[in-house]
Amino acid sequence: MAQVTPQMVKELRERTQAGMMDCKRALEETGGDMEKAVAYLREKGLAAAAKKAGRVAADGLVDSYIHPGGRVGVLIEVNCETDFVAKTEEFRQLVRDLAMQVAAAKPQYVAREDVPESVLEEERRIYRTAALNEGKPERVVDKIVEGRLEKFFKEVCLLEQPFIKDPDKTISELIREKIATLGENITVRRFARFERGEGLAP
Repeated sequence: MAQVTPQMVKELRERTQAGMMDCKRALEETGGDMEKAVAYLREKGLAAAAKKAGRVAADGLVDSYIHPGGRVGVLIEVNCETDFVAKTEEFRQLVRDLAMQVAAAKPQYVAREDVPESVLEEERRIYRTAALNEGKPERVVDKIVEGRLEKFFKEVCLLEQPFIKDPDKTISELIREKIATLGENITVRRFARFERGEGLAP
């Protein structure tokens, strides 16, 4: 087992932004293996983030993003638990990234729970009719409908969309990572997206 040195603790801190004692413990638990220690801290951080996700987040920021040329604008409210975190550069950057996401990816809702039942019923009806028209057997139609509904959620719900700066992670995963590093619950409360001329007759 490798001896845990202050230099190793410093390197792990720089890589993970975790506290000094947490880094020391992670290295001790993993026998001084740097990569395993990084994984250990991520797992612990994400587990802690899951616990924090139930806490009330009533502070935060309202921010705006105007696309160059003024064609698209977004207002977004993102909440955290304290004014201290709301003022950090990391939280502000997250809010900016989320506003840009809304501008680029055009979500209609924050989460799948926000999609009205009437919209879901209409989507299911369309998918069912389309599947039957394609000649799919009745017994597999329900599975096809649910599969297409999942795809619909990924398109219209902000939390389920791939992050435009890193499509390997969803917005939900991005927020969970920030909860882990900032130590507070973070929620997207609402957003509004404006596109010049949208809804006007040509």
